[in-house]
Amino acid sequence: MNIENKSYGKAAPQRLPGNQYNHDTIGMLALDAKGNLSGACTTSGMAYKLHGRIGDSPIIGAGLFVDNEIGGATSTGVGEEVIRNVGSFLVVELMRQGYPPEEACKEAVMRIIKKKPQTAKEIQVGFLALNKKGEYGAYAIQKGFSFAVCNQQKQDILIPGKSYY
Repeated sequence: MNIENKSYGKAAPQRLPGNQYNHDTIGMLALDAKGNLSGACTTSGMAYKLHGRIGDSPIIGAGLFVDNEIGGATSTGVGEEVIRNVGSFLVVELMRQGYPPEEACKEAVMRIIKKKPQTAKEIQVGFLALNKKGEYGAYAIQKGFSFAVCNQQKQDILIPGKSYY
């Protein structure tokens, strides 16, 4: 957790990575009229990071992964936990196995929680996925993860993502 988000030595829930007072990654997934998928992932980095730290955004399969046969996934939150699970790749591979996007995102979150249950209580990681059929879904560790959807009919859909806690 970022040091600037602690309050009196304890996690301040409203300041967890991904919430309203914190900066974080922006991931985008798109499906064009011809059925081609694409994705992009930014990062604003982590404050007070160790020199030389590399987050999940530049690592293929961690912060972003797109397979034009199946779908795409992106993540936001504490990148080290996403890297340990090659999170976005995992989400796409689960969709390849037949998982709907939201369930694939949930499984990736559950793997993070299973590996580090105490750490998971103090951090935020969220996944967003889009499959080749245009179905989308998201899931996060903590509440407060929302995502936007834009289609031909409506360009301002904001969806509160589901979460474990």
